[in-house]
Amino acid sequence: MAKRWVIKLGSGLLTRPDGKVDRVQIGRIADQVARLMKQGIEVVIVSSGAVAAGMTAMQLDRRPKDARELQACATVGQPELMSVYGRHFQRHKLLAAQMLLTYWDLDSRACTRNARATLDLLLKRAQFVPIINENDAIADEEIRVGDNDRLSAHVASLVEADLLVILSGVAGLMTKSDGTGKLIPSVKKIDDSIRGLAGGAGSERNVGGMITKLQAAEIAAEGGVDTIIAHGRKKNVLLDLAAKKKIGTRFSLSR
Repeated sequence: MAKRWVIKLGSGLLTRPDGKVDRVQIGRIADQVARLMKQGIEVVIVSSGAVAAGMTAMQLDRRPKDARELQACATVGQPELMSVYGRHFQRHKLLAAQMLLTYWDLDSRACTRNARATLDLLLKRAQFVPIINENDAIADEEIRVGDNDRLSAHVASLVEADLLVILSGVAGLMTKSDGTGKLIPSVKKIDDSIRGLAGGAGSERNVGGMITKLQAAEIAAEGGVDTIIAHGRKKNVLLDLAAKKKIGTRFSLSR
């Protein structure tokens, strides 16, 4: 069994249809993470949702296009998001630990060394759940990773994870580009035919789509990490993955 997982949670997974933070869903994820940790699996969470939470607080119906408004949303929303995580993990006597990163951090040997050391310490103490997000409050086009799918892949390589789990509102890679058809359970190589199945991007409240998830799988593979894409609202999805049930699409790419 994999002993160190990076779990990426998308904005759509963590918000309700009305755009507000889905506290119940975050509670379900926290419950599963706590059980994984009792099984001896170390967990790092890469969580989207700060901008969506900020949009709610700022009473915005659509995701802003202006960079400064996006950064303001993230600044307002990040503490709200972390407070929800904190309350749910406290029920399991666990503490949420926040880390915000930019591309500059990941591109700096000193910063990555410090980040890795901090994460290793937190994980070894088995009482803390590191929760990572992009530092949207200060990140501009020059220092942005771009989305949390790719950020999660960089983090998986950084912490030498055994598995990257990307949870969102899709069951995995499907045989049709519109997200319908049959689930593709395993991918050994990402070529043009696989990229053609990726389809388009997300909604007003989230970024990316299957395209960025494929890119994340490629980045993770460079660090020797397999990736699983699965539906985050499937009951006990993380526990089923730990039990080695066949869920979602697993990317075991040649290295």
